[in-house]
Order: sequence, then structure tokens, then C-alpha cells
Amino acid sequence: MNIPRRKDFRAPRISWRFLHVWRRNFLVWRKLAVPAMLGNLADPMLYMLGLGFGLGSLLPQVNGTSYITFLAAGTVAYSTMNSATFEALYSAFSRMQIQRTWDAILNAPLNLDDIVLAEAVWAGSKSFLSGTAILIIIWVLGLSHSLLTLWIIPISLLVGLTFAAMALVMNAISPNYDFFLYYFTLVVTPMTLLCGVFFPVEQLPAALRVVAGVLPLFHAIALVRPLVSGVVPASPALHVAVLIAYGAFGFYVALVLTRRRLLV
Repeated sequence: MNIPRRKDFRAPRISWRFLHVWRRNFLVWRKLAVPAMLGNLADPMLYMLGLGFGLGSLLPQVNGTSYITFLAAGTVAYSTMNSATFEALYSAFSRMQIQRTWDAILNAPLNLDDIVLAEAVWAGSKSFLSGTAILIIIWVLGLSHSLLTLWIIPISLLVGLTFAAMALVMNAISPNYDFFLYYFTLVVTPMTLLCGVFFPVEQLPAALRVVAGVLPLFHAIALVRPLVSGVVPASPALHVAVLIAYGAFGFYVALVLTRRRLLV
């Protein structure tokens, strides 16, 4: 049994050297950038276009907008969450456990805190690209012409960092790839269904609305959807603060658990 040690709970000790790990991941990804981007975009685009045009033709307007516009806003947040989660789980686990890349990096003048931060920022960077790509599709399809949608670009990065930090918690405790299915089944899928990606949260029973209101994806969508409609979000500081809180707490927990796993 791995007994918790006091040093595992110390405050993060990070430096700008984490950027070298980020750059290493970028250089590897760049070799397969095109198929990687297509893979990340295929699923959210199919949802947005298939449900948006197919199901949307059977539905009246939702909250004053067409259903495809409503869905597109949710898809930005959903795509960003998914991209960050997959990167911080499968790719980070491969580098940590299978390829032993982290072990090799630790022979350089970096510490484990730098590596975990680099993985979070790298996953956030990739998800930022996914969110921005969906935003470009929204512009191309003419679903929004508001300059307020430009705020979605930095929001996508924040959302990506939040979900990357949360996923790294699972990465730290997972014995194998199959273990990630628990996270998708118990965390990602419920958030996707409850937080307003496909339908307004107001349609849920009161108890489920309360549950949805404390989940990070709800706050991500609460920021993105008004911007797509050309409206300033209500209580933006609250939504940003919740995302930062989830991200900061998730990063710290991931760091503690990763130290327990890798540092003897």
C-alpha cells in the first residue's frame, strides 16, 4: 500500500522549464497534426451538422435561436472538453506509463511538477485548437456574425486547461487504459447529457438542474452560448471563477497523486 507522505502534499514547485516539455509534445504532434485534428473534429462536427440540420428541422427555435445555432454553441464547449480529456488521459498515460517518456525527462534539470504542468498546458493547447476550429465552422456556416464570439477563443483555452487538470487526476491513479472508461461513463457522459449541450438545462427536473449547475461544463456553456448569440453572458466572473477553481483543485490533486505514484 502506498502510504501518503508529507512531501506529496507540498505546494507546486514549477518553473518556466515546463515549456520545454510542452515543446517536446508539440514537435511530436506536429508530425501527425492533420490526421490528429481531423480525428478530434470528426465527432463534434457530426453531432453539430447531423443533429443540427436533421433534428433541428423538426424543432422550433430554442431560446430564440435556431437549434443548430443552439447546438453549435454547446459543441464548442463539448469539443474542447473532449479533446483535453483524451489528451490528458490516453496520450499522457502513454508518455508516463508505456513509453516511459516522463522517466527520461526527469533525468534533465526538471521536476515532476514541471512535467504535470506541461501535460496540462499541452492538453489545454490542443483543446483550444479544437474549440477554435468549431468556432470557425460556426462563422463559415453563418450561424453567428457577432464580434463577441472572439471571446470564445480565450474561453476555449480556459475550458481546456480545466478539463485537462481534472483528467490528469485519473491519469495518476489509472493502472491501464481500460480504467479510463469509468471516467467517461461516470463523469464525461453525465456532464454532456446534463449541462445543456443538446437541450436547455431548464428542461430538466429541479434536482438535476441543481446537479448540472455545479458541473464545470455547465459554466463553460454558460459563457459560450450567449456569445454565439451576440449577448454578453450573465455573471461571467462567476463562471470563470468556477472553471478556475475546478482547474486549480484538479491540478493540485493530480500533482499529489502523481508524486505518490512516481516519486519513491
